[in-house]
Amino acid sequence: MHIVRRLSLILLPIALLGAVAFWIASNYRAYEVQELIFPNRYQRYDSLIEQAARRYQVSPSLIKAVIWRESRFLPDMRGNAGERGLMQITEIAAKDWSVAEKNETFSPPDLFDPKTNIDAGTWYLSRALKHWAAKDDPIPFALAEYNAGRMRVKRWERDAKDGAEFTADDLRATMDFPSTRNYITAIMERYQAYLKRRDFREDALH
Repeated sequence: MHIVRRLSLILLPIALLGAVAFWIASNYRAYEVQELIFPNRYQRYDSLIEQAARRYQVSPSLIKAVIWRESRFLPDMRGNAGERGLMQITEIAAKDWSVAEKNETFSPPDLFDPKTNIDAGTWYLSRALKHWAAKDDPIPFALAEYNAGRMRVKRWERDAKDGAEFTADDLRATMDFPSTRNYITAIMERYQAYLKRRDFREDALH
């Protein structure tokens, strides 16, 4: 009897922990579970995101959503095509940023520095948003450019033959890169989740 009681005292807490873990997993996506367990990893760059958002007038929630999709908040991430850091910046994009910002001391390894990377990525995103500002929803266009390049987005626009009437829905329907379509969808969903959760003060941009 004593053995049975001891076993029950040991197994009961384990069963309760298992039930709690199952409830969490069934009610949250994997990302939310990780964010609950490791909050520092997913919030440690929020102040840098806010600084870049104010500097380049881009929604901090959108910046964070891009970082989530590009690197899962890992600053030492390397991409297959040489992309680096949190926002997976290429050397070409980084050099454009350094010229625009008159940063003469910049070198590609600097992209592993979170602040440098977020600044460069946000500048690039801001430039894309401004370029597509006349569209019904510039964000999907900017994200498509960020992922696939401006020339491809312009080709998709030409292929649709709609000119100024080429909408964000038309873009999704026309693009022949399923990976870019999935990229845009994932970021837009995460962006909306951050907005709904009010992770940042969006009105602090102005």
